[in-house]
Amino acid sequence: MPPALPPLAIRADGATFRYAGADRPAFRDLEFALSPGEVLLVVGPSGSGKSTLARAIAGLVPGDFPGDWQGRLEVGDADVSLADRGGSTGHLPVGIVFQDPASQMVMDRVDDDVAFGLENRRWTRAEMLQRVPEALAAAGLPGFEERRTNELSGGEQQRLAIAGALAPDPGVLVLDEPTANLDPDGTRVVFDRLASLRARRRCTIVLIEHRVELAWPLADTVLALDRDGGPIDIGSQDTVLARSGERMAKAGIWLPGDDAGSAAGSDTAASEGPAAGSGGAIGSLHGVRFGFDPTEPVLRDIDLVVAPGDRVALVGPNGSGKTTLLRLALGLLRPTAGVVRLGGRDPARTRGSELARLAGYVVQDPELGFIADTVAEEVEAGLDAAEAAHARELAARLGLALERFGDRSPYRLSGGEQRRLGLVTALARRPHLLALDEPTYGQDRRGHDALVAALDELLEGGSAMLAATHDERFVRDATRRRIELADGWIVGDGAVSSGRAA
Repeated sequence: MPPALPPLAIRADGATFRYAGADRPAFRDLEFALSPGEVLLVVGPSGSGKSTLARAIAGLVPGDFPGDWQGRLEVGDADVSLADRGGSTGHLPVGIVFQDPASQMVMDRVDDDVAFGLENRRWTRAEMLQRVPEALAAAGLPGFEERRTNELSGGEQQRLAIAGALAPDPGVLVLDEPTANLDPDGTRVVFDRLASLRARRRCTIVLIEHRVELAWPLADTVLALDRDGGPIDIGSQDTVLARSGERMAKAGIWLPGDDAGSAAGSDTAASEGPAAGSGGAIGSLHGVRFGFDPTEPVLRDIDLVVAPGDRVALVGPNGSGKTTLLRLALGLLRPTAGVVRLGGRDPARTRGSELARLAGYVVQDPELGFIADTVAEEVEAGLDAAEAAHARELAARLGLALERFGDRSPYRLSGGEQRRLGLVTALARRPHLLALDEPTYGQDRRGHDALVAALDELLEGGSAMLAATHDERFVRDATRRRIELADGWIVGDGAVSSGRAA
């Protein structure tokens, strides 16, 4: 196989980048020097420029989005800030995992997707045939070579993106929220691999991650950004915590210790079931089976009733059927067997205008749900005057005040901001059933707390929630009932033993 590429140094000297037309830089005045093989952990609230910095280090900014540089940002011998000044960054040996893994899927088959990057680096066919299954197995996808990329779950897509980034043995590895859609086992696999790379100083790593309990110990250097993209502090873990911990917490940054109350040991022995609600069923699935391929069911014999006031967390490994269950409950998929009811009707046969009043849906990739050119238009689309006023108020509470964000494109928001915008549009009509798919993806501390408060208000009014999630903090804070899926079966159904919502 080709020799592994050597790790590279990364240096920022007053690095500042502003997108064209933006009212402020995405990030500004960055000063740091990372030696080859070291790990830089970048933390900051949603919208602080973390993802833009990740793309800049990979040589992808400005790329499709024009902008202006000040200062310098060097990766090895290449100055990536020259990209918009007639310079060239060359072929940077950088592997990157984007915040949205689906955006970097380029081939129809899993093995071809991993091989794509190797082929671009001129690996031979024999070398690729050996390396692709190794990379997939290391990312937790053994035997997935012939699977279709568009049939993978969100977590499986994230594992595939990681496999593709690691396969060529890059000199620099940039990871933007790499475990946001992963189950606990997948998360452990990723962090074990990163710990191994760090121990061998195998490549230089830039990591953006809200799961600080796992990420913080890996860091040689921590860069903390404020809400406007400026540096709060940079230095070693202990130095940054001691010097700026209070300021970081006020900015909404998760810090080590914030996960101490996680409900990883939630009690699922005794079910509250539908009795947790205060009335008849809002939604139900009885004897439901479903499979994209009839010979390989995704869900098997699902029985679930959701009543007013229910707060249900759907948990389980990647690929266990959580997202599929949400789509069936909303009528977006038809079961191959069994009965689905929403508001007493078959949702798959209910008119779209009626369905929009009954249910709200925040999808795993919020960009797929956007229909307007600006945030303001997205927030108010299809609403009457009272609903639009409610939506504007929700946007402000969730950190998306239209005075600041109204004229922006939804596609130019950070991942966390896009997730909250999707929640605003789903909550605006006060739906009877709210379905959430990984609702806390990319959320800082403030975003998490605002999300939980908004859900409390809706659910106390008699609506119900189904949330597919791997975030035990969210399970603890926002849900009362925990349903565990595995291989398409419900294997656990019980009460969450602790949490704000209990």
